[in-house]
Amino acid sequence: MKFGIDVPVDGPYANPRLLSEIANEAEAAGWDGVFLQDVFVGPAVADPWITLAAVALRTERVRIGVFLTPMPRRQPWEVARQAVTIDHLSAGRLIMGAALGHSELDFTPFGLDWDPVIRAQKLDETLEIIVALWSGESRSFTGQHYHLTDVILGPRPIQRPRIPIWVAAGWPARRPLRRAATWDGVYLMTNNQRTGEATNAHDIAAATQYMGQLSDDHRPIEVAVNGLADGRDDPRVAEFAAAGATWWIEYDRDGSINTYRQRIRRGPPRD
Repeated sequence: MKFGIDVPVDGPYANPRLLSEIANEAEAAGWDGVFLQDVFVGPAVADPWITLAAVALRTERVRIGVFLTPMPRRQPWEVARQAVTIDHLSAGRLIMGAALGHSELDFTPFGLDWDPVIRAQKLDETLEIIVALWSGESRSFTGQHYHLTDVILGPRPIQRPRIPIWVAAGWPARRPLRRAATWDGVYLMTNNQRTGEATNAHDIAAATQYMGQLSDDHRPIEVAVNGLADGRDDPRVAEFAAAGATWWIEYDRDGSINTYRQRIRRGPPRD
């Protein structure tokens, strides 16, 4: 099990220097990953991808990423370029998180489609385009929503065969899990998508087993879950790991920066 932190970029967190300091503290405390949230609309919001550059320069070991980028409101070629830049800047530590988007306010005020089917189509096309452009070779693409003609984007990412991609999904929604199974990891939603209750070890085991059945080559798939440990001996950490979770990612529960930073400085809930 690896341990990461999920950090807001809005409200009191909308300060790139502060976020880079938090990332530095997390690395010193022994965390394995620092992941910034992605929201767009609000009275105070820091751009997560620009901030991630600052995070890359203030850290040396932790994996970093934006969890999760709403791909349907981004141009895939721009995301491809930004991701490669961060991958080089961080010496190959980027994980790219992708999702449909969770806030209508980030879409409809700008004339962007909020229909879930359209967003799912855009997400799939976007990921296909991004991976194609990471090849560094000439690529063309014709889809329902995006079109490219003989495009070359260099350089290639440092990571091989490419930057790992994790996709948002939740149990028991099968279609998002099938999507995640074609990539490198899944970021399981905080709540069960049917009951609304907090995702538990049973949900994690069921989702992990379902995705494993979809893989022809039995590739290992990272399974990240949200958690907020009650101290270092929280039994859920071991339960989630036994159920198949490979990452435990903590989040700010009450919006207090000082409380969250104290929690981060105590380090991850390792055995």
